[in-house]
Amino acid sequence: MNFFKNLFSNKKTDDIPQSAPPSPPPAPLPEFAEGMSLDIFTDDGVELLTGQIAEYSETGITLERLPGWLSFETCPAGSTVFVRGYNRRMQSFNLRGTVVESSRVLIKVTDLAVEYIPNMRKSFRLPINGTASVFREDDERFSRPESCVLVDISTGGACIESEYVHAEEEVVVLRFKLEDYPTMTFKGQIIRGAEHKDSRYRYGILFAQLTRDELTNLTRTLYNIQTGNRQLWDRTKTGSWSS
Repeated sequence: MNFFKNLFSNKKTDDIPQSAPPSPPPAPLPEFAEGMSLDIFTDDGVELLTGQIAEYSETGITLERLPGWLSFETCPAGSTVFVRGYNRRMQSFNLRGTVVESSRVLIKVTDLAVEYIPNMRKSFRLPINGTASVFREDDERFSRPESCVLVDISTGGACIESEYVHAEEEVVVLRFKLEDYPTMTFKGQIIRGAEHKDSRYRYGILFAQLTRDELTNLTRTLYNIQTGNRQLWDRTKTGSWSS
């Protein structure tokens, strides 16, 4: 009797459906800050706009235009978009969300969740649209500046817009000043160029390998400008940084 009792008892236990393991909790959203610049992409991977955070909550953000920028491209409410940005350590993040409002001056995205997107840009790119100067490699005294527009910049290079013609692979020196930060000068190489509009050209410049101090100064400057944070790092009178 004990044999049959144990047999049927085991069978009954085996027939009990096992509950599925609990789903892992959703990945936490990055830390947002007012003034932080973010890129918005459509579900097809097309860049829609770049804006700065005006408001944010635990599940949504509102972006407005960057200073000096024109109107946004609009997107139908209910559309899925991807939000791309960089955290304090200049590590990239990607989020998926749903558009609830879109106009020429703002966009509201809710239901944000962390999303993995392969083959994304790994270096932080900050839109600037400010003035800069380009010098030819043989202009050692910086006596022949070529005025240009610094379209955007990262720790690896920059995009400029200029009326001057340059060849790919040409070595140049880029000098610029971001807001009230010290003037920066970097040597680089033009790795791509294309005619833009109104007889102007856009060039992609790859910076020569930066020193540790140069990389630290540039990274922290870009982060402070991105977030509008003027107190995260203290600058010394010589332009170097201290934590």
